[in-house]
Amino acid sequence: MTTIAATPASDNLFVLHDSPLLDVEDAKFFHTFTAKLLYLAKRVRPDILLAVSFLTTRVMSPTSDDLSKLRRVLSYLNGCPELGIVLQADSPTRVQAYVDASYGTHVDAKSHSGLCITLGAGPVSVKSTKQRIVTKSSTEAELVGLSDLASEAIASKNFLDAQGEKSEPATVYQDNQSTLAMIDNGQSRSDRTRHINIRYFWMKERVDTGDVVLEYIPTELMLADILTKPLQGDKFLRLRQLLLNWKV
Repeated sequence: MTTIAATPASDNLFVLHDSPLLDVEDAKFFHTFTAKLLYLAKRVRPDILLAVSFLTTRVMSPTSDDLSKLRRVLSYLNGCPELGIVLQADSPTRVQAYVDASYGTHVDAKSHSGLCITLGAGPVSVKSTKQRIVTKSSTEAELVGLSDLASEAIASKNFLDAQGEKSEPATVYQDNQSTLAMIDNGQSRSDRTRHINIRYFWMKERVDTGDVVLEYIPTELMLADILTKPLQGDKFLRLRQLLLNWKV
């Protein structure tokens, strides 16, 4: 009997256990199916993208524990093969980007960023990626995520404009009010955040020039949350439905 997993990843997704390396045949299987899952995740099943983005970092020397995490993703897909993205456009067209970060989730203390871009409902672009630097607070991790990913929302708006589809400035949603306050001020006003590199405040300039509009959104509506941490239970199911725009 095939085991069905309720979510694509367990809470210990980012934990690296001490387990033996895979033999040549299993390592080839791991590499092949990780690549296939990445193709699937980027196009129709972004609900598995977080787990797959982690698996892609393990293809060079996968272990039996990594293989177990891959098999969990496959077990999850076996339980809900009918799901997929349902696209729905706003009129007039409006680029909306949800940017989130999960602080210090990796074993090297780096954080993880997530991005979901929509033109109404259902993502047209998603990203789930490890941050390149170590941050010292969740506020800084969110600011780095915005700096790294919000430019894709601007690029999406510029692409639409080039096609003759004139749109309003891209709206970027963020669920950390401290981060929004820092961007609004254009600088840190706290000893705890004064160390943050000034280059991450380029968002202030983008807001001032009208390229983007920043808006606060509650965490329970932050679509990118599912792309930054291995959620479980009802929270995963609720955000999966919002992310895919799948009507039950």
